Amino acid sequence: MANRTDPSAKSIHGTNPQNLVEKILRSKIYQNTYWKEQCFGLTAETLVDKAMELDHLGGTHGGNRKPTPFICLVMKMLQIQPDKEIVVEFIKNEDYKYVRILGAFYLRLTGTDIDVYRYLEPLYNDYRKLRRKLGDGKYSLTHVDEVIDELLTKDYSCDIALPRIKKRLTIEAIGALEPRKSALEDDFEEEEEKDEDDQPMDTDVGGHEKDYYRGQSPTKERDRDRKRDSHRHRDRDVDREYERDYDYERERGRGRDRDRDRDRDRDRDCYRGRDERDYGRERRGGRRRSRSRSRSRSKDRKERGRDDGEERRRRHGRDRDRDSSGSPRRMQDDEKPAKKKKEKEKEKKKDDGTDHPDPEIAEANRIRASLGLKPLRP
Repeated sequence: MANRTDPSAKSIHGTNPQNLVEKILRSKIYQNTYWKEQCFGLTAETLVDKAMELDHLGGTHGGNRKPTPFICLVMKMLQIQPDKEIVVEFIKNEDYKYVRILGAFYLRLTGTDIDVYRYLEPLYNDYRKLRRKLGDGKYSLTHVDEVIDELLTKDYSCDIALPRIKKRLTIEAIGALEPRKSALEDDFEEEEEKDEDDQPMDTDVGGHEKDYYRGQSPTKERDRDRKRDSHRHRDRDVDREYERDYDYERERGRGRDRDRDRDRDRDRDCYRGRDERDYGRERRGGRRRSRSRSRSRSKDRKERGRDDGEERRRRHGRDRDRDSSGSPRRMQDDEKPAKKKKEKEKEKKKDDGTDHPDPEIAEANRIRASLGLKPLRP
């Protein structure tokens, strides 16, 4: 019951007035001790007393985002919805600055575009100091005109999203609002009129003084010429420095272009070398694979040769065992061809002439036999 909107309250911007405050902030306000103890049962008349006790403004602060009494009173005004005349009296109150800011903030949330500009713009002339509580719990110094400018130009203020309003120029084009007149405009006009009135008198007096000093004091005239020359030299120096800076910037730009082109060429060469390296690695990888395959094949061949050699040795050993365990007749038959071979070799030696008694002839016959020639006959 304590958090409900007044049944006689009207909807603002097509919604419940309390919905102008975000739900999270609204729930924190409802749970706050100040709201439960100080804002319970307040009316439009008793709200003024609580507003006069304010000593700072702000939204939420601390780690748990605790709401300030200022924002709790704004929420209470949205709940009870006071009359427009009471809100205007809040804004026009010059004795209590926080009461004025409270009324301006409520009008910014609920008022029309024309009312916002009409009642808040005059507060630009209020330069009184205000204390504002920041999110970290510390206080900062601000002024009334700064807060009003924030309400008219920003989208957020005191952790509350402000409703959008039209631009002042748009409302002026419609004719619903007169052009804004600054409070300092009259002072500027008076100063301009004084300047215009004083200008012709200054010129006459200045010309008379020039003639007087020109005739009476040549030293001052000389000083004037020196000053004029110094100004001329100063202008020349400024022109030279400008030309020097221009040339420096132009050379600097050329140097940057050269560095950029050099970096581009370096990157191109780097990528090209990287591609060549990758291609070489691929080729080397193919060769390594082929070499590994050939090595594996050669290993297989060697292993096969070893196995074949072992089998041959085994067979030869078996045959030898069989021969050694055979009959004597067979051994005699095997000895006959061996004797025949020996006899044939002896006959060959005799035919070659290598067995000649003369060692010189025998040596010559050996050489001729190695060359395939006939032996020498004695």
